[in-house]
Amino acid sequence: MSNAVEVKANELPESFKEINSHNLYLYVKSYLAAQRANTARVKNRSEVSGGGKKPKAQKGSGGARWGSKRSPLFVGGGQVFGPTKRNYNQKINKKQKVLALNYAINTHAEKGSLFVADSIKAESGKTKDAVSIINGLNQRDTLVIVDTIEEKTYLAFRNIKNCYMIEKQEINAYLISAYHSVLIEKSVLESLTKEA
Repeated sequence: MSNAVEVKANELPESFKEINSHNLYLYVKSYLAAQRANTARVKNRSEVSGGGKKPKAQKGSGGARWGSKRSPLFVGGGQVFGPTKRNYNQKINKKQKVLALNYAINTHAEKGSLFVADSIKAESGKTKDAVSIINGLNQRDTLVIVDTIEEKTYLAFRNIKNCYMIEKQEINAYLISAYHSVLIEKSVLESLTKEA
């Protein structure tokens, strides 16, 4: 791997600096909403078992009228206003996704935590070689972005707890903003800035 070089904010397109941070907020909100398992569900009074026979006579007992044991008032009865399956997805426009990504990249550049290298490879497949690359950045944790992940490089990087490697097509604003620093291949950064 060639040495990583810090990318300054003024090296990015001027349009990156004019983006409103609200685009990133909307994207992250949409991304996290889409991750929800959406499995919480309870049965209402029409779905629980039992009922059918009227529990006691309408009159004569001196108590309240009971129509069904499936009422939410009884043990084993249905749940009132409980959680049901629903759609948590939040729509976000394609343009906003791009703006959010560009804003996240620019934020790293301004903080001095965006690094670029001609190529990111650990041809030995050994973790110690990958660790030396990450430690050289002197950052808490790092998102590594490559054009294509090669098997040996993947084997070297997969075991490092403060590092996560993705390919170009997996890039999104949430991942970039979630890590304290980003190490990216030059060709990938050029394609991102060209699209802007």
